[in-house]
Amino acid sequence: MSKLITPRNENYSEWYLDIIKHAGLAEHSAVKGCMVIKPYGYAIWEKMRDDLDRRFKETGHENAYFPLFIPKSLFEAEEKNAEGFAKECAVVTHYRLKNHPTEKGKLIADPDSRLEEELIVRPTSEAVIWNTYKNWIQSYRDLPLLINQWANVVRWEMRTRLFLRTAEFLWQEGHTAHATAEEAMQETRQMLEVYADFAEKVLAIPVIKGIKTENERFAGADETFCIEAMMQDGKALQAGTSHFLGQNFAKAFDVKFLNKENKLEYVWGTSWGVSTRLMGALIMSHSDDSGLVLPPKVAPIQVVIVPIYKGEESFARLNEACDNIAKSLKKQGISVKLDFRETQTPGFKFAEWEVKGVPIRLALGLRDLENQTIEVARRDTKNKTTIPLQDVEGYVSNLLEQIQQSIYQKALEFREKNTFEVNTYEEFKEVMEKGGFALAHWDGTTETELKIKEETKATIRCIPLNARKETGKCIYTGKPSSQRVIFAQAY
Repeated sequence: MSKLITPRNENYSEWYLDIIKHAGLAEHSAVKGCMVIKPYGYAIWEKMRDDLDRRFKETGHENAYFPLFIPKSLFEAEEKNAEGFAKECAVVTHYRLKNHPTEKGKLIADPDSRLEEELIVRPTSEAVIWNTYKNWIQSYRDLPLLINQWANVVRWEMRTRLFLRTAEFLWQEGHTAHATAEEAMQETRQMLEVYADFAEKVLAIPVIKGIKTENERFAGADETFCIEAMMQDGKALQAGTSHFLGQNFAKAFDVKFLNKENKLEYVWGTSWGVSTRLMGALIMSHSDDSGLVLPPKVAPIQVVIVPIYKGEESFARLNEACDNIAKSLKKQGISVKLDFRETQTPGFKFAEWEVKGVPIRLALGLRDLENQTIEVARRDTKNKTTIPLQDVEGYVSNLLEQIQQSIYQKALEFREKNTFEVNTYEEFKEVMEKGGFALAHWDGTTETELKIKEETKATIRCIPLNARKETGKCIYTGKPSSQRVIFAQAY
């Protein structure tokens, strides 16, 4: 089955799409630019969603749901936000169809059903949410307001790629309101830390925390914080963002509160989100030419047990033994799949579960049972070993932890190996040619940033939060710079 996957070094894009296809994650739908997330792919997303949802609630947030449609006038209320998303908007103009007068079986928009006000299919929900907050917030006692929603959004992309960029995708979006700028900024930074910890501890993806430049900032925000990850082709992927909105949306929607001094003030806001784009990050950070490689913490199946049997008698004996192993592992909170399919050979099963990225495979035959041993194969390194059957519970539990850490460490070493300090534009272009992160001085102007992007397709991914201050010269203009920023080509 792995032979169906194009090697990374031959065609990285095809390799990515082959893994999605053969691992059964998603497929294109009848609607151009949209995708069907298949059960196995959705199970991975559910693991991500559930972990993040727990983290949000632990930090005091509650879930709510807001409408898919936004009246155009509301969407236009915050000018920068509206301008930033205008080219991606899908717009509803009519609410009813009728039969075509001359072509039987054809439907057309009924002119009599044209909406008095056009509706925007949400590309993001700030407008409809802040219009609602106007009714929810009257005094300082109503603050902070900490709301998250799990939803779908529509951004009409012209060039799409499964999970990375689709016209419709799933995400969560947090929207909070605060009494002071300091509280809102604290919330912004807190959620950035939540995302970074989730990416590294759960997805096993090392990330760099930073601030976006003005040019890359979220439309309508005063400041955008982000986490950036490196994929195996050296390109960057924005894995999450957290925005300090200042009072922009509060002023646009007249959201005020009575403070403790009995004076009216505009509230301070934040928004933050991650999406099914994380599925793409997961695939491209860890997978190999044999298929998907999943960190145990997001694997729907952490252990698959494949019995190797001949005849009904051996089937019965192995079935009982494998079932006992599965029960003991499940008691440890480990998700287990028993693969007793009679329609497929053990070799086919091994290949299938390898492509799907199951972290551990256990194989048990009659001879193993007689010797009271079992074969253990780990997906990430493909190493195999034989252990005593009585040790399987403790061994597998420890091995899952080792695999989680090993996958992260491998990704971290790859990023470090492909991150370069550059001091000249020629060095910079060489890095962009082969792929990787370039730590370079920049003069701080949007003009220079755009010229570099035009010439090399590289963007400033972020100004790292932990970057040391050092004087230098911009690689493009030679003007003074106080610190290095991260440039890369990106998805």
